[in-house]
Order: sequence, then C-alpha cells, then structure tokens
Amino acid sequence: MAFPETYEYTDVDIVSFDKAREMHPYLAVPRAMYVGAPGKHGYLRMGFELDGSGRSIMRDLDRRAPLIVQQELYFDEELPGMPCVYILSSGGPNVDGDRYRQIITLKKDSMAFVSTGAATKLARMQDNYSGLLQTIELDEGAYLEYLPEPIIPCADTRFISDTCMRVHPTATVFYSEIFMGGRKYYGGGELFRYDILSVCTHGERPDGEQLFREKFVISPKSFPIRDIGVMHGFDIFANVLVMTPQENIAPIYDATEAFYDPKARLAAGITHLPGGAGLLFKVLGMETGPVKKVVRDFCSKVRMQVKGKPLPAEFPWR
Repeated sequence: MAFPETYEYTDVDIVSFDKAREMHPYLAVPRAMYVGAPGKHGYLRMGFELDGSGRSIMRDLDRRAPLIVQQELYFDEELPGMPCVYILSSGGPNVDGDRYRQIITLKKDSMAFVSTGAATKLARMQDNYSGLLQTIELDEGAYLEYLPEPIIPCADTRFISDTCMRVHPTATVFYSEIFMGGRKYYGGGELFRYDILSVCTHGERPDGEQLFREKFVISPKSFPIRDIGVMHGFDIFANVLVMTPQENIAPIYDATEAFYDPKARLAAGITHLPGGAGLLFKVLGMETGPVKKVVRDFCSKVRMQVKGKPLPAEFPWR
C-alpha cells in the first residue's frame, strides 16, 4: 500500500522525531511499511515496586509488539531481592520507520536491573529513520541499573533517541549505552558507514527542575569521525550517566581512575554532571568485551557506594 509524501500520521501515540533538524533529510515515507503500521511501533512500560515482604517485583507491565520482556529473574547473588529483566524484540533489527517507546518506573525504595537479550542492530535504511523515546522515573530511595547490550549501526542507517531520566534526589540510576562503529568484521569491514546517530539524554527532578542535557550527533559521511577529539583511532564508545544523591558523588569519583592504555587500546574519563546531579563516564575501545568490562567495573563501584555490594561477574556467554 502506497502513501503520498504528505501522509500525516493521526495516531498520537506514534513516536516522532520529525522536528529534529538533523533528521530532516530522512522523512520520506518508507516503501515497505509506513510509520505506525502494525509491528512498526513498539511500546513497553515496566513498573517496579516493593511487595509485602519487601522484595522488589515488576508489578506493572504493558507492551506492544515487537517488544517483549522476560519474566523477572532473581539471580544476582549480591542483591538477591533485585529483579533482573531483559528486553527482547521479535522483529529483528531496527528498520526504516520503526519507532519505539519505553517507560521504566521504580517506586519508593524498589530496585531493578534492566538489560537487553542481545545487541540492538540497526539495519540499512533507504527512506526514513528509526527512533527510540525513553522515560525513566525513580521515586524516593529507588535504585536502577540499566546496562543494555551494544548498539550496532549497519551502513546507511539512521537512528535517533531521546531519554529523559526523572530522578528523586535520594534515588540512584546507572544508565549506560555502548555504540559500535558498525559491523567491524562484516566482509572487509564496515565501520562508520552509517548516515546519522543522534542521541540525547537529559535529567530532571520529579518537580520538573532541569538538571542537565547531553546531546551528540554523529554523521560520519559529513564530518571526519577519525579526528582527534572525536573517535580518532577507536571503534567503540560507551556513554554512562549516573544520577545519585550528592553524598555519593565524591566517593565514586575518587574511586574511579581516568586512564589511557595504548597497549590495550582503551581509554576512559569521568567528570561531574551539572547541578550536583551525578557523574558522566565515557569509555573508548576497539572491542566490545573490554569496553563492557570497564563499564561494569564502574557500575560495581557505584553499587558498592550505594548498596554496599559489588556487581557480580558477567555470565561467560554475555
């Protein structure tokens, strides 16, 4: 079924980033399935709270294909009362016109670990783009670790995301993203051949007070990605934001070392978020395994400060 170029989407729930200036070249109607078609607009809402025994549970769940959530598991031996949840997709890689909406809420004193079952693959796109809109809300004393698997952008893909973290001053969220340069070992190598990667993350308080906003737009075909100050000789980068009570910030910062290891081809740096909101941690590397380990080691420092327990070792198959 063909739609004219002026087709307007009437479903108010459809995620749209069409007003973002960097996406203006990619607003053609997808030739395969239009934006908002069945299976093209994934929706997921997860809510965590304490049950009568004081254990955190996933009380609220609403989803729309292709997003799926596994039943919560309690395998973390250091925090046995924390549910571990994996987000899955039945639709394969993100393609032209895909839109996703995710909402994660944690009520007072609850905690959760959220990840994805596999890497998020961004397929080649000809007409439109793929977009993700996320909202993460933490009430008083809540604790969330969000460590999804890496994002892999294939050649000619376009992706934009916006994440709002609405966090109570006494709560802690560890939010991480890992971005690969592409399918490094596909054929002769496919690094930084995507069209655009636009990522925005902002933090605020429950009363609406704005704390910070970070946005980066990477267009490898328009701007030299290998320059010093961009990716230089690295292929992968991780972006981690930690919002936590102010008394936790200095101990975590002091326990975290910024480094450059030319032999391992790894680098990491840490700085403060504005307004005493928390910390910003970044990692550069060549392979996903070492980068993920640096991110997890940092998460373990955060957890030790907040919960008094370390992060367990990653499963070998992860």
